[in-house]
Amino acid sequence: MGARRTGPYFCGIDAAMDVVGGKWKSLILWELAERGVRRFGELRRGLPGISEKMLIQQLRELEEDGVVAREIYREVPPRVEYRLTESGAALNAALEPLGAWGRRRIERIGADRVHV
Repeated sequence: MGARRTGPYFCGIDAAMDVVGGKWKSLILWELAERGVRRFGELRRGLPGISEKMLIQQLRELEEDGVVAREIYREVPPRVEYRLTESGAALNAALEPLGAWGRRRIERIGADRVHV
């Protein structure tokens, strides 16, 4: 696993963006918040366009940052599930106003939306 990011940071926004930076992390958080506990394949299907490699990398980083928990079930075949932690749910709630701003922007500029 990679090294946990620990700053230094200029401000709280800097520290938060270190955790959710990039296109996929916030979408993974949204998918887990909207649909609850998900298996890897379910996450991948819910996020069209993400590669398997990218999803693995992003999930590992989110887990290292304590916002996503991974549970492995010792079955044959093994089952792995992902869910938001308490910290992840709080982060997702903090992102909600940004999502509302983005929805208004979509309407304002007439952008297309991805439908899954």
